[in-house]
Amino acid sequence: MVEVLVVYYSRSGRTAELARAACRGIESIDGAESVLRTVPPVSASSEAAPQRVPDQGPPYATLEELRRADALLLGSPTRFGNMAAPLKYFIDSTSALWLEGALAGKPAGVFTSTQTQHGGQESTLLTMMLPLLHHGMYLVGLPYTEPALTSTRGGGTPYGASHVAGAHSALSEDERALAQALGRRVAQLAVTLRRAAAPAAPRG
Repeated sequence: MVEVLVVYYSRSGRTAELARAACRGIESIDGAESVLRTVPPVSASSEAAPQRVPDQGPPYATLEELRRADALLLGSPTRFGNMAAPLKYFIDSTSALWLEGALAGKPAGVFTSTQTQHGGQESTLLTMMLPLLHHGMYLVGLPYTEPALTSTRGGGTPYGASHVAGAHSALSEDERALAQALGRRVAQLAVTLRRAAAPAAPRG
């Protein structure tokens, strides 16, 4: 099975909803499974997670899980047009994986949630892509062949799935559909790459 790691940080729960929708998209692809993980909050007084395991929700992501995964989805709320500090802290800890080239050639996608329509969701998605490019990952977006990309009145961009919390507190059907589509696209590419790398069966 191809393993797609979905790592997110969420404060109000909307980014977590996008993550779960993406997981449903991943699980719809034969040969793919999702692994849902979060990251701990950061503070000026701690260099490590204040506790080993969250009180609720999925476990914290580890670098070993990231190394093992065949693909990656990253999600974060928007913070002044950029990803939130906890997710950035996690990404900044991946230099050893970069030195190994451990993520090179793996598919990746990004998603975000913001309070307002012009709250910086597209710049957040784009800046989340930059460290993934440095890792040599294949970035996956959402093409306009996805009907929800033109019908949405909330979130949803070619750069990745998104949610506008100010428009409605829960994900709209279009936002949910686009998060699932992003999960499907990342998973499908991971499955395709795995099959292409498999040794051919001997003839005769």
